[in-house]
Amino acid sequence: MTTTKRYSIGVDLGGTNLRVALVSEEGEIVRKLKMSSAEQVLDSIMNAMKEIWQGDIAGIGLGVAGIIDRKNGRVFASPNLHAIEGIDLVREIRDRFHVPVMIENDGNVAALGEKKAGAGRGFDHFVLLTLGTGIGGGIIHKGKLLNVSAEIGHMSIITDGEKCPCGNNGCLENYASARSMIAKAVSMLEKETESLLKECCKGSIYKITPEDIYKAALEGDTLAREILRDAGRFLGVGLANIINIMSPEAIILTGGLIGTWNIYVQEAIKEASRRAFRELFDGVKIIPSSLGDDAGIVGAASLVFMETAEQPA
Repeated sequence: MTTTKRYSIGVDLGGTNLRVALVSEEGEIVRKLKMSSAEQVLDSIMNAMKEIWQGDIAGIGLGVAGIIDRKNGRVFASPNLHAIEGIDLVREIRDRFHVPVMIENDGNVAALGEKKAGAGRGFDHFVLLTLGTGIGGGIIHKGKLLNVSAEIGHMSIITDGEKCPCGNNGCLENYASARSMIAKAVSMLEKETESLLKECCKGSIYKITPEDIYKAALEGDTLAREILRDAGRFLGVGLANIINIMSPEAIILTGGLIGTWNIYVQEAIKEASRRAFRELFDGVKIIPSSLGDDAGIVGAASLVFMETAEQPA
């Protein structure tokens, strides 16, 4: 007896990029698209799904940066993507494509993706951090996605710190995210700090990226190395808090910033080792994602299969 392979569409909507993919029930990515999430977000999602649609689709899973109203299919708040707030994404997409639509936080679906087909397969209890424009999180407990917001990037690490787009002060992502690195680089260059970064982006310091900072750091640039190490130390504070509170088997790191692992993440690990309980720190593995940018789309697609598996045939 042969069985027909099932597919769903996974959507990963972050603060900078939109990724959409056709994914099999086994977690295999058949086809994917990537574009900016900066403008006309809903239209971009619709057009991408229309382009990627193939055959019978079991449903659509959405991973969205922000606080999710799962019951009503909306995003309560998205500090790095305000344009999506209040839109009834689930209804809009379901009305267009007439298939089941599920929504979840982007960090949560990334954790789910790593558990299903990535670095999390060997762990029953791990915390995932997405290190990009902002910092997100997802928690797997007893092999299942823990149904909590897991907004790790918005833990307060400095009492009277900088104002965050979320409205709080002193959030982790204000000091350890790509956005924070770029802001510091621009601020220091505006003050005429000497750096190789002045020469990148054709002299436009307002176009600097984390990749530019890392490249300059590898070339020995003092400012670039300082930015990465400072951000790493702040990340280490967050990691220590997670270790002390959750005592996970692993912390899995994903997102664009893990490309700077040997400076930024290594500094974070050193700081966490100084701050966390020794016995707990020694029991946790801090490792990179094996799915990378694909974790979110795989996890989002798997929302559909999880939901439909629970329905009677």
